[in-house]
Amino acid sequence: MSNSLLPTSPSIRRASTRRRAGSNLPPLQDSHHGALQAIRTFLKGRICYDAFPISFRLIVLDTKLSVKRALQCLLMNSVVSAPLWNSDKSEFAGMLTVLDIIHLIQYYWRTTASYDFATEDVETLRLEKLREIEIELGVAQPPLLRKHPENTLYEAAQVLVQTHARRLPLLDYDSDTGHEVIVSTLTQYRLLKFISINCHQEIQKLNLSLRRLKIGTYVAASSPNDVPEGQSPYHPIATATLNTTVFSVVHMFSELSISAVPIVNEDGIVVNLYETVDVMTLVRSGSYQSLDLTISEALKQRSVDFPGVVICTASDSLGTLLQLIKKRRVHRLVVVEGEEEEKKGGRKGRLLGIITLSDVLRYIMGAGTITEAHEPRQTQTTSSSGPPSEGPSSPTILTSPSISTAPPMS
Repeated sequence: MSNSLLPTSPSIRRASTRRRAGSNLPPLQDSHHGALQAIRTFLKGRICYDAFPISFRLIVLDTKLSVKRALQCLLMNSVVSAPLWNSDKSEFAGMLTVLDIIHLIQYYWRTTASYDFATEDVETLRLEKLREIEIELGVAQPPLLRKHPENTLYEAAQVLVQTHARRLPLLDYDSDTGHEVIVSTLTQYRLLKFISINCHQEIQKLNLSLRRLKIGTYVAASSPNDVPEGQSPYHPIATATLNTTVFSVVHMFSELSISAVPIVNEDGIVVNLYETVDVMTLVRSGSYQSLDLTISEALKQRSVDFPGVVICTASDSLGTLLQLIKKRRVHRLVVVEGEEEEKKGGRKGRLLGIITLSDVLRYIMGAGTITEAHEPRQTQTTSSSGPPSEGPSSPTILTSPSISTAPPMS
């Protein structure tokens, strides 16, 4: 054997003098970007099957089912969406979501003269007619999305981000008939929770604040005094007060395709949150007169097990947010002014922004950037060189109906 092929002896191995290329980013940002890249690599190595819980149920609704029966089915099973199945063609037909019910209420408000007619019509109206109603309303049609369960979670996340969908049906094919088979539905929450459970070390490195990451939608005006005449002081965020009627909020849900509206008082302090699922609870019995109630009256009919409104400040980190998702079911966080804003003339608890799971997933997948620009209602930029503050506070829970502040989550 030639000596040139023998392994080099440890005693004569020379250390490399080649210097590694350094990063141009500050250490904190470098660690942050590295953690994001590691999470994306993790998603590329896992398939949708991996995110399935050990045990789960799947509710599929036939498009021939009446809307009223379908609504009852959703509420009885404590779900807010379900895949639709066209039994005539033996194929997947989309998703039924709470927003479809909101659009239907909006349709009745425009086209019928009485609540009695709406109550009677919903008894016989079939799910297959909902798309025609949405076309008549001129609202965006939900895309007919699907992925195979063996596609990577990275591919699934890309579809969710690109289409702004909150859930992605997973379909396989029957080997005997060739027909589609609905296997499950991957939601944004399930995907983010899977990340938070399996990427613990990476999440601990996501210490940059939400303010710098610009995750979410924020109030445009830098202060209440800077609001243009005729514009809401919370633009572009839709808000309501306790005296706003449920019907008015339903219009916001339908026209803006949103699923929640912060409830604020006269000073802009967040006191509650009204969601599309709250509307479903009101109309489950077919009593559409309930839509004339004020938000204050409607909240009294909210279930006693309502988990509360999760609030945070712009100083909280992305890592803290993901740790919260690991512990409890969260669909959105309301961003309020905190101690930093209060020191600069703000009001603690005043509405500053709102963060949805779509915003979080979009950032993790690479649609966001770190910025040094001023956040709305901020007068000081965050330094890129200093370390994060020790022990960032956890998001707080507002409870209903007393709207007291519960102890911060550990």
